[in-house]
Amino acid sequence: MKYGYARVSTEDQNPALQLTALKKAGCKTVFKDEGISGATTTRPGLVRCLKSLQAGDTLIVWKLDRLGRSLRDLINMLDELKRRGVKFRSLTEAIDTDTATGRAMWQMIGVLAELERSLITERTRAGVKAAQKRGVRFGRRPKLSASQVEHARQLIDDGERVQDVAALLNVGRVTLYRALQRTPA
Repeated sequence: MKYGYARVSTEDQNPALQLTALKKAGCKTVFKDEGISGATTTRPGLVRCLKSLQAGDTLIVWKLDRLGRSLRDLINMLDELKRRGVKFRSLTEAIDTDTATGRAMWQMIGVLAELERSLITERTRAGVKAAQKRGVRFGRRPKLSASQVEHARQLIDDGERVQDVAALLNVGRVTLYRALQRTPA
């Protein structure tokens, strides 16, 4: 069975063009979301559509950007459809996973998405290294200052119990032990 999905981002947009194209493509049932941005994760029409799809069905959209919030989101969604045995077709981009050309086009989009992920990772790593060179420290701030750790060490050396010192500093025993290990005596 062929299912369609249409979405318009603002209330003043009209989904008629999409609905007409989907009906012409043979969709018996069309789900739609109106006035909902593609960036939002709560798209009730899309959720109902995805739940309705079964192996052998075809999901048809007017344009790829009507379906996914981002390229990564789109690829994840279409990979899930493929895993479930659901075919996909985009009318505007002429992508049809039922044809060899459509599958090749989809694989090209997947390659571009992988490239995008790799570039993002490289830029993130480079940014972190540059920030570290500037003296930026990452991670949680220590709960205890160096002077507090030194004071705790002195109290423990004087015979205080670790539990009592930790309670005095308002931290847990494990936190105190870790701070003592990190700070040399």
